[in-house]
Amino acid sequence: MAGSGASDPNRTLGDLDALAAAAARTIEQASTTAELERAETATLGRRSPLAEARRALGSLDPEARREAGRRLNDLWSSLEALVARSRAELARQERVAALVADRLDLTEVVLATVRSPLRRGHRHLVSTTRDALEDVFVAMGFQVAEGPEAETDWYNFEALNIPPAHPARGMYDSFYLEVGEPETVVLRTHTSPVQIRLMEAAVAADSIPIHAVIPGRCYRRDTADASHLPVFHQVEGLVVDEGITFADLAGTIETFTTAYFGPKVHARLRPSYFPFTEPSAEYDITCTLCLGAGCRTCSGTGWLELGGCGMVDPAVFAAVGIDPEVWSGFAFGFGIDRCAQMRHQVADMRSLLESDVRFLRQF
Repeated sequence: MAGSGASDPNRTLGDLDALAAAAARTIEQASTTAELERAETATLGRRSPLAEARRALGSLDPEARREAGRRLNDLWSSLEALVARSRAELARQERVAALVADRLDLTEVVLATVRSPLRRGHRHLVSTTRDALEDVFVAMGFQVAEGPEAETDWYNFEALNIPPAHPARGMYDSFYLEVGEPETVVLRTHTSPVQIRLMEAAVAADSIPIHAVIPGRCYRRDTADASHLPVFHQVEGLVVDEGITFADLAGTIETFTTAYFGPKVHARLRPSYFPFTEPSAEYDITCTLCLGAGCRTCSGTGWLELGGCGMVDPAVFAAVGIDPEVWSGFAFGFGIDRCAQMRHQVADMRSLLESDVRFLRQF
């Protein structure tokens, strides 16, 4: 453009049109974003023909320079717009192609061989046992409640009448998460802390009476054996109302026992001790293996221990602001894993944690 004919504005404008048309064809021929990047560099980069034409404008006379510069700027802007449109379209096409390549055909049917037929999975025995227990208690008029698994020392022990120096602390070998200021935090050793939270909420909302069951996971530093696990599942019940007596507790436990284990299984209560109930009892159920006749599992007694229970201690009521002169109540608790073990005659509770499909397929 700086040659002998460079001063001719018509010649210059014709050259610009040809350069722009060639650049547009190069951009339009790009089929990927990577190719488009290279095309953009070739047509609008510092060494492109249009960039050289821009640098050659200085050799034109003022009138031709003005006309050629305006025309060059218009062509440059149109090519930049073409690049932007092409980039957006190519990016869209590449996203669609990537999604198609990564798509899973959920309708695909994998044909199983005769030797290895496909089997449908199902819920774990502990989960189905929890559901069954909840159904029984809901049918009896209880509501299901839950709470956090990491609890402060106050909720897990002190509000339940188990202060730091209390000898009953030895019953609960705890996993501590934080010790000291601002609060000591443990993995809950039972679901009883939720009872405290329920009573606090009921007092705040003036919504006593309470009829609730509380299922959940608990933690104790027990050595796993045939009847104990360091991580286990528990369900507790709490009733707070006017005129509640020990007879109501005994009747509730008997009703639950026959509803869950069947009409041939019954409950009995034995005196015991728990810091948060007074009086306290442990309750046994008819041995589910021998139905009371006596066997090795029940040591010939015909009974198997299931859990503990008792009337809510007035000290617990005092901790949450409930007047024990007006209200009374009872609480009970037992292991969901133990219920599953007894109902299905599982010899070793550790089988519930193993991934042996031969065991799981039985349920």
